[in-house]
Amino acid sequence: MTKKLFIQAMVKFLSGVLLVGLLIFLPAGTLSFWKGWLLMGILFIPMFIAGIIMLIKNPELLRKRLNAREQQTEQKQVIKLSGLMFILGFLLAGLDYRFTWYPLPDLVSRAAAVMFLLAYLMYAEVLRENTYLSRTVEVQQGQQVIDTGLYGIVCHPMYSATVLLFLSIPLVLGSVISFVVFLIYPVVIAKRIRNEEKILEDGLAGYSEYKKRVKYKLIPFIW
Repeated sequence: MTKKLFIQAMVKFLSGVLLVGLLIFLPAGTLSFWKGWLLMGILFIPMFIAGIIMLIKNPELLRKRLNAREQQTEQKQVIKLSGLMFILGFLLAGLDYRFTWYPLPDLVSRAAAVMFLLAYLMYAEVLRENTYLSRTVEVQQGQQVIDTGLYGIVCHPMYSATVLLFLSIPLVLGSVISFVVFLIYPVVIAKRIRNEEKILEDGLAGYSEYKKRVKYKLIPFIW
């Protein structure tokens, strides 16, 4: 554990808390938006715990994820689209609460919170199985194909987890309008996967054979 890495991680974490909080509560016009606090809790408490675990057990993985910078032009476009989706989705969820456009029942928010936490556990398992994971699309030195665990079911279990996570977010916030915006994410991820697989096939030995063994990308028996 290094002091510099800890400080870097905390600054990024607190910046994320502040940004998401502003995007949710400012358009809502109140801090009494309990679904907003529910999302903040299930999003940032597990994130903080996961960060501490990585800092202690695998600081190199944490460092890679903190310092990630996309080099591929196509992937930069994917990141920008995802960022716009988040900003618009959070803003609309807050406005939806303020003006009660199309509110969802509280039960939907609670069920979505459970789905979100289950997807978080799936994401944590992917991080445990694959220490080569990075926030950028690249082939790392010494990288090997992982084909066990969740990687024996679908080729991209990390993206499977993030699709569940991100589609849960607007439901936790109780906003149909925001959910429609977040439906952009599976399309964006499909674009990212196509580019990523091309890079892995070209640069990672055994990946083409792995794709033949594991036929599904995100959802078993579907795609």
